[in-house]
Amino acid sequence: MNPMDEALRVADLVPHRRTMSWLDRVISVDAERVVAEADIGEASLFLRGGQLDAWIGIEYMAQAIAAWAGHRARSQGRSVTLGFLVGTRRYDVRRQSFKAGECLRIEANCELMADNGLGMFACRILVGGEVAATANLSVFEPPEGEAFLNVEAGKKGEAS
Repeated sequence: MNPMDEALRVADLVPHRRTMSWLDRVISVDAERVVAEADIGEASLFLRGGQLDAWIGIEYMAQAIAAWAGHRARSQGRSVTLGFLVGTRRYDVRRQSFKAGECLRIEANCELMADNGLGMFACRILVGGEVAATANLSVFEPPEGEAFLNVEAGKKGEAS
């Protein structure tokens, strides 16, 4: 990746926008792994008293996986689509919060990506080179994200 394109690359890879886009940089991404960074600033969503509760790390991990999925889609000539966090297993945190001014390094390794869109990733967050959190995230990327949402919305409308 060209460092000059870092900010643009996050926007190109992750469908989140404005205050819901939390990654600042995608450091590296390939077929099996993504490494991203997020700077905790005073304007960070959910920041209270200069700190983000540690549970928020799950969303940082999910957005790193979204960057991986976006890169995968683009390298296959597809557009970036929506994905869903299905579940989290073994979220182990070694601190109570992330602090303003810290840089989170988020790593996600793809352990499984099935043809039906279900995937499993081993993730971790490092702060200053030390592991702050680890988890396994299960995700679902429907073949046609927008169409999937429209079909599901139509089913709910039929049920009412």
